[in-house]
Amino acid sequence: MRIALCSFVLATTVAVPAFAQSSVDNPGAAAAKLQKGEPAQNFRLPAVAGELSGEVELSEVNADGAVVVVVLRGYPGYQCPACSAQVADLIKHADQFAAKNARVLLIYPGAKTQLAQHADEFLHGTKLPKPFTFLLDPGYEFTNAYGLRWDAPRETAYPSTIVVDESGKITFVKVSNSHRGRVSATDVLAAL
Repeated sequence: MRIALCSFVLATTVAVPAFAQSSVDNPGAAAAKLQKGEPAQNFRLPAVAGELSGEVELSEVNADGAVVVVVLRGYPGYQCPACSAQVADLIKHADQFAAKNARVLLIYPGAKTQLAQHADEFLHGTKLPKPFTFLLDPGYEFTNAYGLRWDAPRETAYPSTIVVDESGKITFVKVSNSHRGRVSATDVLAAL
């Protein structure tokens, strides 16, 4: 099955929290800013595949139930095999996420130029099932706002998973300081 990425507007609106003034140089600092029990900062990003389309806003999606936000590495010069494996694991459990009334937002950060093309390469024809949506983060606006920018040569973002409950509060957060260290689908489901 093939997905053709639709053309979209790269205008991205991100509600930038106060801590987003500079890049984070370690995942501990990012995790310290994403605390359990704190409200998740709102964001709006363009969807290019999956259940939702157009501009997707966290607060609107969250009004219908819990949201799992998975921050991928994007394109640091190649497609990350750990990101591909994590997304495949999550997709295998799509029915379980749907049964828990949880949407899964996969965020693919990167420079504005060629981001859609790289995202299409990452998806390589995969049709995302409900309740998954693939979002782009052009220019790292979301990644910077959430303090997840891995600002080092050939890096993009710290791989991260954040669960936001139906009240808009963070109930689970895992920020990895390596390409591995990803949260499994079963761990995310247990956190819902």
